[in-house]
Amino acid sequence: MWILEPLEKDAGYTGRKMFGSDAAYLEGLLYLVAVDRDEPWNVLLVGTSKEHHAALMDEQPGLRPHPVLGKWLYVPQDDETFEPIARRVGELTLARDPRIGVGPKHRPRRKVKRPEA
Repeated sequence: MWILEPLEKDAGYTGRKMFGSDAAYLEGLLYLVAVDRDEPWNVLLVGTSKEHHAALMDEQPGLRPHPVLGKWLYVPQDDETFEPIARRVGELTLARDPRIGVGPKHRPRRKVKRPEA
C-alpha cells in the first residue's frame, strides 16, 4: 500500500502480513497497519498507547480510538482526511516519534510438563 512505501526505504523497516493486512515495523516496534477490509477494518491503524491519544488527536483531528482495538488510533480510508493523516503519521513514524510504536507483549514462559520416566 502506498502509505508504507516511504517506510520501506528505512534501514530499520520490516514489513509483515498480519491477518491479511500490511504491518510496518521499525527496529522491532510495530508502528502502522494498513487494513483494506470491511468496516471497521478499512483503516490505517496507528500503534500507540492511550497516554498519547490526546496529543496525537490534537495534532491530527481525524485520528480516533479504534472501536475494537481501543488502545490504537485509526483513520478510516473513506475519511476525507485519510491521505494527509496517513502522510503525516508516516513522517512521524520515520522520525521515530516516541508517541508512536508498540513493542511485543512479554508473556511469562509456560512451564512444559515433561512426562516422568
